[in-house]
Amino acid sequence: MSDEQAVLYGVVLAGGTGTRLWPLSRAGHPKFLHPLTGTSASLLQATVDRLDTLASPDRTFVVTGVAHAAAVSRQLASVPEENVLVEPSPRDSCAAIALAAAVIARRDPEAIMGSFASDHLITDTGQFAAVIRKAMDGARQGLLMTLGITPTRPETGYGYLQCGGAAGDGPALRVEEFKEKPSYDVAESYVKSGNYLWNAGMFVWRVDVFLAELARQQPQLASGVSRIASAWDTAAREEVLGEVWPTLPRISVDYAVMEGAAAVGRVGTVPGDFGWNDVGDFHTLGEVLTADPAGNVIVGQDGARERPTVLLREAENLVVLPSSGRLVAAMGVRDLIIVDTPDAVLVCPRERAQEVKHLVDELKELGHHGYI
Repeated sequence: MSDEQAVLYGVVLAGGTGTRLWPLSRAGHPKFLHPLTGTSASLLQATVDRLDTLASPDRTFVVTGVAHAAAVSRQLASVPEENVLVEPSPRDSCAAIALAAAVIARRDPEAIMGSFASDHLITDTGQFAAVIRKAMDGARQGLLMTLGITPTRPETGYGYLQCGGAAGDGPALRVEEFKEKPSYDVAESYVKSGNYLWNAGMFVWRVDVFLAELARQQPQLASGVSRIASAWDTAAREEVLGEVWPTLPRISVDYAVMEGAAAVGRVGTVPGDFGWNDVGDFHTLGEVLTADPAGNVIVGQDGARERPTVLLREAENLVVLPSSGRLVAAMGVRDLIIVDTPDAVLVCPRERAQEVKHLVDELKELGHHGYI
């Protein structure tokens, strides 16, 4: 494959607040801006870094909200400022992806774009790039490609892809159906069958193919985004964006386009196994990052002995995140999450990490928006 063929436009979606990672992740400083990778890089920076063999900085785009645009530009010095596409309000993933596709299509009508979440961890970046290149082969043939992850366990927190036979020439499989998050028993049957992959929410396609499918299934969204893209490089951009954006349907790309496209045989997938994790909660973070011999994970600990930020004694399987500057000490406990921030402290069992978002919901109901 020539270098010219391998050109990808990378689109990174930097939205959402990550309520399961509260109180670290807040509306004003969401999880993708935090260094939760085991290095000093933020999740967002790591996402852009692993595209470096696929997409040059001038072909890398980030879609984010007004509140985070400045921080995103600060963290991504190599990405041109005009490639940070700022949405006036959250309209879910379909509008964000469609905006990027329409802006790229103005520059390169048959471009291949890849869409990636800004808050996923991937350990094998070489294998990740190889799978993306395989997906690009399917995209060239006119398929809407989604990356499927080979399941390692019956996971109830992910959606699944039901796979059929070969799609087009090459390694791509046909996606017959998108399946919602299943019960444990259903997830177990999916994994045993060998016909299902985790839906990682990563997509590769030709922009013209995606926009045509969007127009077929979501004509209002397609025409609205087309109007915005037409004004993108003009003085009228803000006016048109302000007028049209609030009218766009708030819907995910899976619901809006991919499920309907799969039903008519237009979706393919390439199975991947590159150490993918969506860092959905603190328990998951504890499984991904390096633990000490007792199973404790200290997130962001720099190992400074002269002024430790965490002191553990007879403690096992803790996930500790110190970000207040105070000393966090724990003794005689196990299987806990302890998060210390300047204005809020969270302590909960690891097995209930998914429920942290309910605390955020309760704070909203009580009107304590300063903590969210």
